[in-house]
Amino acid sequence: MRRNRLGASDLWVSEVGFGCMSIGEDEGHAIRLLHAAFDTGINFFDTADLYGRGRNEELVGKAFRDRRSQVILATKVGNRWEPGQPGWRWDPSKAYIHQAVRASLRRLGTDYIDLYQLHGGTIDDPIDETIEAFEELQQQGLIRYYGISSIRPNVIREYVRRSRIVSVMMQYSILDRRPEEAVLELLTERGISVIGRGPVAQGMLSANAADKVPADGFLGYSRDDILRINEQLAALTGPERSLAQLAIRYPLAHPAVATVVPGASSLAQLEENARAAASPPLTPAELAQIRAWTKPVVYEQHR
Repeated sequence: MRRNRLGASDLWVSEVGFGCMSIGEDEGHAIRLLHAAFDTGINFFDTADLYGRGRNEELVGKAFRDRRSQVILATKVGNRWEPGQPGWRWDPSKAYIHQAVRASLRRLGTDYIDLYQLHGGTIDDPIDETIEAFEELQQQGLIRYYGISSIRPNVIREYVRRSRIVSVMMQYSILDRRPEEAVLELLTERGISVIGRGPVAQGMLSANAADKVPADGFLGYSRDDILRINEQLAALTGPERSLAQLAIRYPLAHPAVATVVPGASSLAQLEENARAAASPPLTPAELAQIRAWTKPVVYEQHR
């Protein structure tokens, strides 16, 4: 599988990664999925302390305990839960980041994290303090590189301006083209990579679309709009490229995108996702056609 450099780092990530939130909490099933992903050539695995209140990190760590040097582990920080308290609260403080990274290291069963990401953020955060925390963790050798996971253009621009992030994770798909309008060119210019999440749009860009598209639609598209788009996209599929694989190839066509991280809850889903790496890249004519069938969509807030 092709590997791309993540920003200015020395991390070379498989162009199709694995979004680990989907693996569930059954240990045997989860570890089988993760090992199968590794066997297909996937080396980039993205988790978060938020997923399963840490259980997801534990499963990922257990799966790769004997293969640690062969995989690139990414996790996230910023959403804080405390025993006896309902829900989560946002905490991007330096003190909490230093505390949380040690808990994630313990759950992952490792002494370093390849990519540590801020899991959200707002323009009102103490951004310089957050950056200082990541820089200190990097100096201490607890993390190799850091990035952010955000769809907020104003936040992304501040981290681009103030920090040494190597990546931005954001939702990006045929049905969510907002990054094209807001930040992809900036990130390309600055040598910061995009990690694309949601390329199959929660299954709405797949053979199972009829079961996945909500009655009230998605991001300004009606249900009928999405089903019509799927019918149009079918003209660009064939024996070498399914609809889901076409959807995965779309964000990868942009030079800013180093990897996409579709999830998979079954071996069949995983295998289809991984085969997207061997499917034909989209041609300029195909990209133009897809953009004609869809709409850019814009960020209405956080500009």
